[in-house]
Amino acid sequence: MGKKKSKRKPPPKSKAIEPLETQFNCPFCNHERSCEVKMDKSRNTGRITCRVCMECFQSQINYLSEPIDVYNDWIDACETAN
Repeated sequence: MGKKKSKRKPPPKSKAIEPLETQFNCPFCNHERSCEVKMDKSRNTGRITCRVCMECFQSQINYLSEPIDVYNDWIDACETAN
């Protein structure tokens, strides 16, 4: 007598990884996608600069930091200043 054939489920489909943004809205001049983040991992600094109003901010980063982290630090610093 033969055994029942087991039905294998197909492997789950992998989701496409979307890269995180490096351009954000400026909290000072309210232009969309005018702030650009540059990460210098060798110096452990992240710098964000607005191309319209030339406002800039710099913060310390680590090897896990992403551009959104620098932007969030900037927003937090603006809120604490106000």
